[in-house]
Amino acid sequence: MMDAFFNELGGKVLERWKQENFSLEKFPEIARLAIEEKLPSEHVDLSAFIQEFLLNDDQPLQTQSGFGQPELVAYDHPRFYIQILVWMDGTTDIHQHEFSGAFHVMSGSSIHAHYTFEKAQSVTPHLRMGEVRMQNIELLETGRTVPIISGQSCIHSLFHLDTPSVTVVVRTQNDPGMNPQFNYLPPHMAVDPMFHDTLTMRRKQLLDLLEHMQVPGYAALVLKMVEELDFERGFYLLQHCMGALGDLGDFETALGLFEKKHGALAAGVAATLEEGVRRDAIKSMRGTIAEPEHRFFLALLMNVSTRAELLRLVAQRFPEDAALETVMRWTLELEEYSDVGLSILDAVFPEDWGIEAAAHSGLFQAVLRHWIKGGKKVPATLKALKAAQIKSLKALFAASSLRVLVIEEKVAKNGNG
Repeated sequence: MMDAFFNELGGKVLERWKQENFSLEKFPEIARLAIEEKLPSEHVDLSAFIQEFLLNDDQPLQTQSGFGQPELVAYDHPRFYIQILVWMDGTTDIHQHEFSGAFHVMSGSSIHAHYTFEKAQSVTPHLRMGEVRMQNIELLETGRTVPIISGQSCIHSLFHLDTPSVTVVVRTQNDPGMNPQFNYLPPHMAVDPMFHDTLTMRRKQLLDLLEHMQVPGYAALVLKMVEELDFERGFYLLQHCMGALGDLGDFETALGLFEKKHGALAAGVAATLEEGVRRDAIKSMRGTIAEPEHRFFLALLMNVSTRAELLRLVAQRFPEDAALETVMRWTLELEEYSDVGLSILDAVFPEDWGIEAAAHSGLFQAVLRHWIKGGKKVPATLKALKAAQIKSLKALFAASSLRVLVIEEKVAKNGNG
């Protein structure tokens, strides 16, 4: 009986925590050790658990949470509970927790990144400016157990690689004083995802209506709002409308008005919005890419801050081949031809250079390899291109989801926080 497994785990955690007088500081280690004594990855059959859950009405109280696809509560106590999170196509935001405990990779694998938030400045109780910096990144395979510490000491994100990926979480209900549970927008912002300004929400909906109706005064109205709104609401307005303003050619004007109004406080907003677009683009790609190796590649492109770190993680997961050759194989497999020409993910080879289409793939691959290796001596494979064209292709890659492969290590670190 799967219920019996989690009842045993919950009872073990409860008894040991009680002996420590329910110390929040000691709970993560208690949870981790209890999980590792009898690993769910080795003792729980997910299919059997789901069938039992569907057919047995005697289940713990389920939450209203939208976290997980879905979330199942397997054990519940007034002080803590055990949840099973199933992820079909999920990527968590960079976030901290208002609870503590431990999570266990029961099935699948994930890219796990840790961050710090430095030089924090509170703008409102629900928005902060600062520097989001990646601390380290690792590959979590089936069977790993990781402690969860509430608050800013544990800021992290997970990019789930397999479908499904399943995690077991032993967690407190809530740790006092740890609200709000911020999400982090690299490289410079922290926002409270649970804060909802209903007036701003309605204004966004009305602006969407005006955009859909193609009202001529849409851009002018947004610009006027940016000039008048406070920092928090102005930022959310820019974030919401940047796509439509970009299509109309007015986004840079709106950003300039925002920066003029808010001065030094707004210095990190442009980079944060730009990084948000990049991360969202990669998230959307994983919806159409099913090959596990390619999804792993997307996870690295989204999360790593340096080329060296990316190649290290590739070598860790695929030690039988040289990391560079593995990356180049992936980029070749991800090439696509469409009406706009040859593309690798969102990097598109220029069609107006007068170069035969049959040569595009070879040149694209050669330029990418050249810049991954540091862009020193130009190889003979690029003799068909001028120096300016080689640099132009580097800039094209640097503006795409492949950015971390071609830019200098120091720039990558600063750019991704």
